[in-house]
Amino acid sequence: MILSQTAQYALRIMTHISLVQGARPVRAKEIAMSIRSPSPYVSKVLRKLVTAGLLRAERGHGGGFVLARPAEKILFCHVLEAVQPVKEVKQCIFGWRKCNPDNPCILHHRWNAVSSSFEEWARHTSLADIQNDAVKSDWLTRVSDYPK
Repeated sequence: MILSQTAQYALRIMTHISLVQGARPVRAKEIAMSIRSPSPYVSKVLRKLVTAGLLRAERGHGGGFVLARPAEKILFCHVLEAVQPVKEVKQCIFGWRKCNPDNPCILHHRWNAVSSSFEEWARHTSLADIQNDAVKSDWLTRVSDYPK
């Protein structure tokens, strides 16, 4: 599992929105500042997440982005699928074009275990899980520069 920068930003964006959305939409500029990413790049990722049906854009004064469905229905695998093609995720960590169980690179078996574990995590972790973790650990009050 090799995550592109876009995939990493998508996970950060969705996590941020789920943690601060509350009763208001979250503006793209706020998201960019919070995750420390350039605004144009964040806008590009936000468009992909809207197109995938994970976010909804609300226009006008007080507009911004909100989750398109309940946090418990949005798994991290959905976020990753929205921005990173599966074939990119399955590429060989050693760089071989035809790495597989029948013709493995030297890292194949060990990397496959790590990759499988990550895929399992992504299939079973929802934004609601992250919200619950933040509450349990009192994370939002401990992170001084995180917008509330």
